[in-house]
Amino acid sequence: MTSFFLENKIVNMKIVVRAPNWIGDSVLALPCLESLQHNFAQAEIWIAARKWVKDVFAGHDLVTGIIQLPEKVDINSLISTAKELQQANFDLGLLLTNSFSSALLFYLARIPRRWGYHTDGRRFLLTKGIPAPDKRPPYHQLYYYLNLLDGLGLETLPPKLKFPLSAEEKQRAKELLGQLQIDCHTPLIIIHPGAAYGSAKRWPPTRYAQLTLLFQQRQKASILITGSEADNQVAEAICSLVSPKPLNLSGKTDLRLLAALISQADLFISNDSGPMHIANALQVPVVAIFGPTIPQQTGPFQPPSVIIKKEVPCWPCLYRECPFDHRCLTTVSAEEVYQASLNFLS
Repeated sequence: MTSFFLENKIVNMKIVVRAPNWIGDSVLALPCLESLQHNFAQAEIWIAARKWVKDVFAGHDLVTGIIQLPEKVDINSLISTAKELQQANFDLGLLLTNSFSSALLFYLARIPRRWGYHTDGRRFLLTKGIPAPDKRPPYHQLYYYLNLLDGLGLETLPPKLKFPLSAEEKQRAKELLGQLQIDCHTPLIIIHPGAAYGSAKRWPPTRYAQLTLLFQQRQKASILITGSEADNQVAEAICSLVSPKPLNLSGKTDLRLLAALISQADLFISNDSGPMHIANALQVPVVAIFGPTIPQQTGPFQPPSVIIKKEVPCWPCLYRECPFDHRCLTTVSAEEVYQASLNFLS
């Protein structure tokens, strides 16, 4: 560790961290923030994030403030956002994103120390950059962020995923469940059938419907379907095949309320999705159904969790839309997922 780092353990600094653009990646970046704070204990840590991920960081004591970035990336938005960042007088900018534009933003903001992986041709925009690690063999995305700190000469803490919720947030979720007349004496299972990445990640709605019926008939479970507004069509397709219909809250919760509801569940079942990582960080049992993506990279990081994945010749394709027969997911049966879930239901 250089003298520069030692000095800044006792000198106040103002650090801005450019957050990842996906909910799951932002959750997996939380241990990186904890290690950053460990190295700069007296620093203010700010987050620069897109609208749809900023609330991942809202409940963390280590975060001083959040700057919402514009959804559209063009020269006008870059200049206006750079002026906002410059006025905040940050001493250090840490890039957890790999894009040229994110490094250009910090450069235009005249942040004196700009650190990150020197990917996407942006080496000259950074004051300290390191090469991105080789992902062969694949390793977890959480370590991608921690390895950045390690490569920059900082100390990293043993990682553990946590997602802090306030007592008020948990109480709000309990009150909502009461209003929905959820039976607290039966298992509460949350099904999250969407995936922002694309349809290739999604287990078919017919299978989710079959699984819902199994839980209702064999466990007398209460089923809650969650998702974004864009997931509502998938959720309604599931509900149309099940009687009694599960409760559909797709598009009716913000990220913090969704997390609070997940914290009250006995089990969370999902495709490879951002809320899957929220559930895992809350230590709610997770059954994760994987298709074209790689569990070693983006699967649940810690127990209690189980991954269901089929070995098919075309895996891993990482496609957003399957151009073939989607066999990586269509060969997963509802009974198989149900049996895997029983390990978490007493």
